[in-house]
Amino acid sequence: MSSTTARNCPECEGRLRSTDTETVCSECGLIVAEDAIDRGPEWRSFDDDETNPERTGAPLTRSRHDRGLSTEIGRSTRLKGRKRRRVARMRRQHNRARISSKRERNQVYGFTEIRRLTSQLELPDTLQERACVLFESAQEADLLRGRSIEGFAAAAVYAVCRTDSVSRTLAEVVSIAAADADELKAAYDALNRELGLSTGPIDPREYLARFASKLELPQEVECRAREIAATAHEDGTAAGRNPSGVAAACLYTAAQAAGHDLTQTDAADVAGVSAVTIRNTYRDVRN
Repeated sequence: MSSTTARNCPECEGRLRSTDTETVCSECGLIVAEDAIDRGPEWRSFDDDETNPERTGAPLTRSRHDRGLSTEIGRSTRLKGRKRRRVARMRRQHNRARISSKRERNQVYGFTEIRRLTSQLELPDTLQERACVLFESAQEADLLRGRSIEGFAAAAVYAVCRTDSVSRTLAEVVSIAAADADELKAAYDALNRELGLSTGPIDPREYLARFASKLELPQEVECRAREIAATAHEDGTAAGRNPSGVAAACLYTAAQAAGHDLTQTDAADVAGVSAVTIRNTYRDVRN
């Protein structure tokens, strides 16, 4: 907001002046508008001050076991000799004291794995935090006993993708996870059974945009494939089939109708299925 505005005071027609929290008349002092929140910094900076006076810190997040509230001892190149070694010992002891129990240690390990998975899958921060909350709920329900922490971290990521209709296949999550497919499925079954996840059948149309982008297909082919997938969903052709395979078969069908050079092998590779799956689904979808 600029320091002066073209508006006039409703009382004396004087010129209004705006600050960070108030809009005041310069003539009579009437407060025309007020914002109780000061959105400016809580510090002042001077030209001769080389230190960073900002003390607000990072925002709170559910993807950390302590919500991001714990203090961190930084590193400074200006410290030398004995003082530098003492600060290093303080930092090491402080990092050890941040984790006070085995439960917190498992939570730190699980949250770290979730952040890695969501980063490689290019998922938004909202899904990352929801996955961490789901992992914490599983820990509170004592579902991790005797099971793999890596499996529950991967299952939490896959579960939030399912509940939020984000197109990520099980094979994609397993390919970058520290757990194998059996550990992920066992953890996901436990989450779904004990916590009652709101997951339903996967709509093949969720995969079309991403698959079409990887196959470099034009927009009209994707639109036609979306229509084919909707018809296959309505008449039951897609029931009981791999949804990613159905999506790839719909793209292959639309590409063939439009005269684009797309092979069944390329469509199968992008969907993580076999060419036989694409061929069989293509025959039913085409009919």
